[in-house]
Amino acid sequence: MKLLAAVLSLSFLVSTTTLAQTAPDYDALIKQAHQKYKNNNDGKVADYIPALATYSPQNFAITIATVDGKIYQTGDVKKAFPMESLSKVFTMALAMEQHGPKEVLDKLGANATGLPFNSGLAVELTKGAPENPLVNAGAMSTVSLVEAKDKTDRWNKILNNLNAWADASLTVNEPVFKSEMDTNQHNQALAQLMESYNSFYGDTREAVEIYTRQCSVDVTTEQLAKMGAVLANNGKSPYTGKQLLNEKYVPQVLAEMAIAGLYDGSGKWLYTVGLPAKSGVGGGMVAVVPGKYAIAVYSPPLDSAGNSVRAQQTIEYVAQATQSNLFLAK
Repeated sequence: MKLLAAVLSLSFLVSTTTLAQTAPDYDALIKQAHQKYKNNNDGKVADYIPALATYSPQNFAITIATVDGKIYQTGDVKKAFPMESLSKVFTMALAMEQHGPKEVLDKLGANATGLPFNSGLAVELTKGAPENPLVNAGAMSTVSLVEAKDKTDRWNKILNNLNAWADASLTVNEPVFKSEMDTNQHNQALAQLMESYNSFYGDTREAVEIYTRQCSVDVTTEQLAKMGAVLANNGKSPYTGKQLLNEKYVPQVLAEMAIAGLYDGSGKWLYTVGLPAKSGVGGGMVAVVPGKYAIAVYSPPLDSAGNSVRAQQTIEYVAQATQSNLFLAK
């Protein structure tokens, strides 16, 4: 019996040691990535929204949030940035929670447009048929689809939803909001165009304003990573224990991110990295590894498609190091 106990004890120790050796060292990985890419000056800070042009191209932060509630960070993690298109994911999730995936598919779509995120041509080519909720036209339709008593109630529901996912009290960056409202004529036109094809579900002016306000909400990489970790953890926040999205709907949200999360660069991203992700022109990006972790990166310089250059490089580096491509046989 003593011999058997000793063998079992040794087996357990070997097994534990093996697991410890194979568990990713997230802290080391993100520090390696930060060191590797911090001097990459490729890309250009968005300037079509004047307030965004004021952010330093040197800003660079990385956070990993795991499904067991751990946080790993490096870089300028205290610096907040506007969510911009990152907000689309979580308002889509709210609409899905309210209406279910079938109605979201029918009214908002799940196809890549193959065109820029603010394309009016994409709307015309499909005669207003919804393509996906992560391009601007579809995202504004998503806002109009959120059930609410009135404009104030709709905004409160959207902001409270963002707060719950981020485990924080988020605020609107008012200078960014004003700058975007002063320059959002194209989005107003897109909303009108969608309405002309009966693909809008409320007042266009109200929806465009609320959409612009949600895009102007500030987050840090820690808050964004926590939001991604909800999706990695079957819709439940690892930090509050709250079920924020029906577990059955998580695959549909991740599918939308895979389809159009990086605008017209989404196909190439999925081909090379194999993770559902979402970017924003403020320089933020989040990617989700179901059952494991979410990684958020902030770096303002963007490529021609509107995606952060350093964020893509960093997430690809970490994904490869942790063998997180969803298409790999485990």
